[in-house]
Amino acid sequence: MRRLRDLAIEGFSDLRTGPSSRGHAFPQSLNPSIPQSHNGFTLLEMLVATVIMGIAVVGLLSNLSNSLQHAARLTEYDRATLVARRTMDELLLDSRLPSDSLVEGKFDAAATGLDGGWRARMTAFEQPPEAGPGTAVLDRVELEIWWMSGDHRRRIAMEAFRRSTIPFERREAQ
Repeated sequence: MRRLRDLAIEGFSDLRTGPSSRGHAFPQSLNPSIPQSHNGFTLLEMLVATVIMGIAVVGLLSNLSNSLQHAARLTEYDRATLVARRTMDELLLDSRLPSDSLVEGKFDAAATGLDGGWRARMTAFEQPPEAGPGTAVLDRVELEIWWMSGDHRRRIAMEAFRRSTIPFERREAQ
């Protein structure tokens, strides 16, 4: 009896030695139960596979485009937040900031990367009853940053508090 291994080697000997007894350089199919007409893909199968891959690629590219738009918008908000924090720091350090009045300014687009401006108001937030000049009080600084994003006007609002003193009134010499 022949061993199964010897039979398997004889079956593939056509691949190693060249033309088989049927006159072909290689067997048409390694599985003889598959008819020879179904050995490859048809043109229709290739077209369907190409269309499916095209749809998948278009879907991925549209998601990539949306992701890039969201990333650009987040970068814009990050830049506006940094500019707002810097502006708020400047306002908190400005001892000449008038109380209960609106102060406005515009940003230098070359320096900040934003086409916009700001609006701020400082109000007394907390003070002791019957406080006089030189008394420590708590001021509230409200800041609104605005910028143009395409056709839309975007804004960020923030507030901060600072300690100050009620100024002494200057008396004019008579």
